[in-house]
Amino acid sequence: MSDERSAEITYADFEKIDIRAGTIITAEPYPEARKPSIKIQIDFGPVIGVKKSSAQITRHYEPEMLIGRQVMAVVNFPPRQIGKFMSEVLTLGFPDEHGEVVLGAIDKQVPNGGRLF
Repeated sequence: MSDERSAEITYADFEKIDIRAGTIITAEPYPEARKPSIKIQIDFGPVIGVKKSSAQITRHYEPEMLIGRQVMAVVNFPPRQIGKFMSEVLTLGFPDEHGEVVLGAIDKQVPNGGRLF
């Protein structure tokens, strides 16, 4: 990850990124990943459904504390193979001062599948 400023994009570019709210319904350790991760399933509501993600969030989160938490994820990237696991969405977070991921927060409950705008 870089601290340098990203290249500018247009609003039309931003509209191509589909970031949705979803609720974590399952979470389990994924120690086989190259970097310790947690495998999660996220419910994005009836239109998108349940999607899987591998998140490198083991420094700040235990699987059991994630169940029921709402998160943001990019849902229109192609699936990505993470070891033997197929990650379907990119769960969003920010690095702390040590580079460990802290999940992006939704501070009030919103409908699953709601789009960031």
